[in-house]
Amino acid sequence: MVDIRKLTDELSVAPQLTPVDIADISANFKSLLCNRPDKEGGADQPLFADIEKLAIEAGMTVQFQPVSNKEIRDVDVDEFEDNLTDLPKPILAYCRSGTRCTVLWALSQAGKQPADDILRTAAAAGYALDTLRPRILDNE
Repeated sequence: MVDIRKLTDELSVAPQLTPVDIADISANFKSLLCNRPDKEGGADQPLFADIEKLAIEAGMTVQFQPVSNKEIRDVDVDEFEDNLTDLPKPILAYCRSGTRCTVLWALSQAGKQPADDILRTAAAAGYALDTLRPRILDNE
């Protein structure tokens, strides 16, 4: 069973998906957003193309937006925000642990929500992002 964590009514996040997970998630999500580059985690990480094929067959819209876990750039945040706007909802975003997707979401909300609300939402989903506060405040 996939560890899905809801951030908003339109966006949930999850750790790395496997092909077996697609049938379960396709009943609850219209779109799948992958933020993990292929081959980031070694040989046991499924390739995005394998996930994409099954998700499309299950009727989902799929988007590949690989983002380095070492540095999340403003352009990555802008692209994530565009994906949130453009993809059919609800969306399930995934990466290695769900943290990267949550960071992208949090940074995309800077200036739209108070920093405390953003960080509280992330914490309620199990992601402690307090170290991100200065960057969120810089982007308000």
